Amino acid sequence: MGKILMKGNEAIGEAAIRAGCTNYFAYPITPQSEVAEYLARRLPEVGGVFLQGESEVAVSYMIFGASACGERVFTTSSSPGISLMSEGISYIAAAQCPAVFVNIMRGGPGLGGILPSQGDYFQATKGGGHGDYRLLVLAPASVQEAAEMVMQAFSLAEKYRNPVMILGDGLIGQMMEPVAFPEHLATPPVNKDDWATNGMANRGSQRPNLVKTLYLDPEQLNAHNLTLRAKYQRMRQEEVRFEPYNTEVDYQVLIVSFGTMSRVCRTAIDNLKAQGREVAMIRPQTLFPYPEAAVREAAAKASCRVVLSVEMNMGQMVEDVERSVRGQRPVEWFGKCGGEVPTPEEVMEAVRGLLAR
Repeated sequence: MGKILMKGNEAIGEAAIRAGCTNYFAYPITPQSEVAEYLARRLPEVGGVFLQGESEVAVSYMIFGASACGERVFTTSSSPGISLMSEGISYIAAAQCPAVFVNIMRGGPGLGGILPSQGDYFQATKGGGHGDYRLLVLAPASVQEAAEMVMQAFSLAEKYRNPVMILGDGLIGQMMEPVAFPEHLATPPVNKDDWATNGMANRGSQRPNLVKTLYLDPEQLNAHNLTLRAKYQRMRQEEVRFEPYNTEVDYQVLIVSFGTMSRVCRTAIDNLKAQGREVAMIRPQTLFPYPEAAVREAAAKASCRVVLSVEMNMGQMVEDVERSVRGQRPVEWFGKCGGEVPTPEEVMEAVRGLLAR
């Protein structure tokens, strides 16, 4: 399995093809437009379809249509583009259709800026659209992990018949790193004949399949939402992913950080260790379901004095960290949200400030 030096956005596109997805609908927006540029050339080589919609709203319903037919389909966008897709994402979740959305985040709110951000945490994990629905949200910290998560996302979407979101930031999309595409992640599509609108003749059936989101009877809608809730509970039981770092030592500060920000924190932890200070980290790889038990257990260690959430936003993950810690330790925040990436030295200074209290 050889490695190829690729820009993150291009690796995301190639990973989708390697996962067996040949349907991509999108609308350009910085800093993820290279995905569309790459796939506009690459998809015809594998018999795939790339269609640029007239807007992100239109794209979300193209995704809905393809997913309702049982096709592997995905799109990529950035922050305000995902906002425009949110209505369609709610429909797709309600209809229990599998689809993959990739958000390469930029600064916000509003048009904000095109530099890296993690400001869409709430949007992804708390449901950016209307109604009671959840997305399974994966947060890569490298180009390699982004490629692997994209490949895994299609099988996860089909397993749960639910949209899956890859939440990366502008750094993930724009930086170049060596990447390999594991063959074992290219899983074949599951049989969808029992629900997909793929044609009665194609599946040898006399019964039409109906994909819908409208339930005018309140009892039916309540029952439908309970079905969805049970699925989200199953995700919580089966799909929690995280990476611990330096948790085997007696640390005084526990950092919780995700995505590329966690790489900066890892460097800060290594530098502090060289200076005789022990700091640990839990890196959530799934933002929903959130690794509550892992964070709670790490915070409960006797030597731990404080938990620090480090993010490229104004502290959106703090709520989930606090819910996980359950008051056992104080929870603090450090970060920036204008497109600047905090440096290891700044994270180290934040840690020293906490220990000096």
